[in-house]
Amino acid sequence: MLRAFRKLPHSSPVIHRRSISVVAAEASERKPLRSILIANRGEIALRVGRTAAEYGIRTTTLYTDPDARSQHALSSHFAVNLGDTSQYLDGGRIVGVAKTYGCEAIHPGYGFLSENAAFAKSCTEAGIIFIGPPSKAIEAMGNKSRSKDIMLAAGVPCIPGYHGADQDPQYLMDQAQDIGYPVLLKAVKGGGGKGMRIARSVDDFLEQLASAKSEAMSSFGDDVMLVEKYITTPRHIEVQVFADKHGNCLALGERDCSVQRRHQKILEESPAPGLDEEVRQDLWEKARAAALAVGYEGAGTVEFIFDNDTGDFFFMEMNTRLQVEHPVTEMVTGEDLVHWQILVAEGGTLPLTQDEVHERIRQRGHAIEARIYAENPDMNFVPDSGKLLHLRTPKATNTVRIDAGFVAGDEVTSHYDPMIAKLIVQGPDRRTTIQKLRVALGNYEIAGPVTNIEFLKRMCVSPSFVAGDVETGYIQKNHDELFEPNPIPDEAWMQAAIGLYLSEQGHSEPPLARAREAIGFSQTFTHPRTFSLQEVAVDPSDGKPTSVTVAIQQQGPHTFSATMSDGQPLLVISKFDHSSTILQSFFPHIRLETTIIRNPDTNSLTLFQQGRQFRFQQEVPKWAEKALGMKDLTNSVVAPMPCKVLRVEVEEGIQVKKNQPLIVIESMKMETVIKAPHDGTIKKIVHKAGDLCKAGTALVEFEEEHDS
Repeated sequence: MLRAFRKLPHSSPVIHRRSISVVAAEASERKPLRSILIANRGEIALRVGRTAAEYGIRTTTLYTDPDARSQHALSSHFAVNLGDTSQYLDGGRIVGVAKTYGCEAIHPGYGFLSENAAFAKSCTEAGIIFIGPPSKAIEAMGNKSRSKDIMLAAGVPCIPGYHGADQDPQYLMDQAQDIGYPVLLKAVKGGGGKGMRIARSVDDFLEQLASAKSEAMSSFGDDVMLVEKYITTPRHIEVQVFADKHGNCLALGERDCSVQRRHQKILEESPAPGLDEEVRQDLWEKARAAALAVGYEGAGTVEFIFDNDTGDFFFMEMNTRLQVEHPVTEMVTGEDLVHWQILVAEGGTLPLTQDEVHERIRQRGHAIEARIYAENPDMNFVPDSGKLLHLRTPKATNTVRIDAGFVAGDEVTSHYDPMIAKLIVQGPDRRTTIQKLRVALGNYEIAGPVTNIEFLKRMCVSPSFVAGDVETGYIQKNHDELFEPNPIPDEAWMQAAIGLYLSEQGHSEPPLARAREAIGFSQTFTHPRTFSLQEVAVDPSDGKPTSVTVAIQQQGPHTFSATMSDGQPLLVISKFDHSSTILQSFFPHIRLETTIIRNPDTNSLTLFQQGRQFRFQQEVPKWAEKALGMKDLTNSVVAPMPCKVLRVEVEEGIQVKKNQPLIVIESMKMETVIKAPHDGTIKKIVHKAGDLCKAGTALVEFEEEHDS
């Protein structure tokens, strides 16, 4: 059998040939798997389970107490409760579960144990097949310093930097000076953007180093750092590689993952836009060389930093596992990569040649994956959580795919990463694919936690993104355009008020009615009804949100007169379907169908209308707040999400300036610094380090202005 060459001409991909006799011999050695333990959770556990079921493989799933009703826990007849959330990382216990339930192999998904060399080794020693690369390959590529030495020896270009053992801060600062600022400080055992900071000058080097080391120790239990030259206009381009046990190694195309926030990906696409074919083939060649250098097997991703200014590229790291964004590659190759992983684990050979891969990608065009997160882009993408009150997805087709771990009614918790789903679309070319993505996002409805869907929609019409002008600093570079205010149309305010009116007719105890009853008022409403609505602030510190009053006068079974503030009455014919929560209205100038989701616990509304989402809060009068026992949080700084308090940076009685750090919290594995929204005096520290807080809980109280 011919092996893939390490050095190949840029003009032609490696040719992967297999003779009939060799294929037959390898087929006879292959031992099909009958049972797999999926050592992960969420959408990747469901994803692996789907492929296993398709090929008649029994699966066993794992869950913890908070996940007991989650979709992956319910997806298998064999589901084992591990207890608390930390048990997902207990490799010894998971191997024991696999043996107890007769599982021949373990698929680790991504994250958790997928890049744990010790876990892979323990599986092998227990006689269980680890569906992933050999432990030695994981170990070699898991250490960023050692991996760069291996890559340099294999002829793979690496970015200039220091990867040595001397971790004295002054020595590291001297190395940064020699490399030249700006420099990137990165945890040797890091990943996912954790333990990474940019030092732009000698003045902030030690501060950024301390911050990176602290986060690295918290995330990985290791604060050893490397120092690298920071490319000012970089792109993140990675190559999907696959190798089998017989020396065959393929590149399944590249993915551009440059659109990121907090050093974490938000959108991936393949092929990478704007690459010369010679550069593309060179990337593929170097990625194969990287895999061959460590005796790789299975699915892996070789990540490169591409310098937009010079066209040079440098090895960054290798992820020795299946990536979150693997569906992009599946869409442009037409292959099931989880099935490929199983084939390799069984001892089989790769099912395509490199020439066939190249032709597949040429024929199938382009694919883009958008990650749907519970997070608030307008507050620096801070994670959110909560119950999915309403979830409606685009229709899945051969070219529109949704990989999700949640359904309506599920809870997005603060225990894990806030990704709700992945939306993947395919088209004949990049522009068509972007248009399809925009339409699909317009049909994606989620009420409950704040999501990034509206942000993704704005990206799809951004001229720079459509033109392929992407880099890892894309969001910051195009911030004003991506975050430009988009006023709420009058019709949305009116639809919200009409929806509230009709909803109150169909329910006996809306919050305001309970408040009226609490202080002796009758629940009977007279006409017209006036609703005070406030736009839910995307960023509570960014000025006062818009407030509007709408008067509704019912003039017939389905006929209403709607008047906004001091405007003229508008006749609207409306019908509300309580089962589908869709309000259909005929205005004099337009017909609108609006999905209206009401959250009685927070007295808020979420509307979906003409591909846009609107969020409103029904203002409760002061007398109603007192009747309902609602606490006044006017002078409080509240938790933006469920969290754990890590550190308190201030004391009671001191004066602070605007933007001064108050408290450091942790949620969904991310540290967030809560800063003072204005100058003032600290009246009370409500929560101390170690406390667990719900979203909206007061963390710090300020003295009222007249008391200061």
